[in-house]
Amino acid sequence: MPEYHILENSWGHFCLAIKQQQLCRLYIPGEILPEECSDVVSPLLLAAVRQLEEYLLGRRWEFDLPLAPQGTVFQQQVWAELLRIPYGETRSYQVLAEKIGKAKACRAVGMACHRNPLPIFIPCHRVIAKNGALQGFRGGLEMKERLLQLEKQ
Repeated sequence: MPEYHILENSWGHFCLAIKQQQLCRLYIPGEILPEECSDVVSPLLLAAVRQLEEYLLGRRWEFDLPLAPQGTVFQQQVWAELLRIPYGETRSYQVLAEKIGKAKACRAVGMACHRNPLPIFIPCHRVIAKNGALQGFRGGLEMKERLLQLEKQ
């Protein structure tokens, strides 16, 4: 059973979940928080909260946490590639599809980004359309734009 911690800040309500000493889920503002959210505070949850807050304040550019996102083999490939996108940079869905050797799988890459259980930690917000337009983000396009702006500062 996962342990949860709710974080409230100027961005909204977040809920972090760990299972077997690995971060497995981040609920972002706009998402329905799990009903079983308790305020358990383990050292890993404290570290995850601290790192997330530092990131949202523009003081952290990468995370140092054990991540355990659950998904298909394809999703895992996409998420691994997302982790290679440097802070402050973006990639298109097309480029990501090409990087994982599936050049025609742009839409599937988009769905894998949408199903990313650890947004921000696995930076799916850094993925944009080939023409540079912002598309899809579980937290909404306003939050996606805000995250990208934060990383440009």
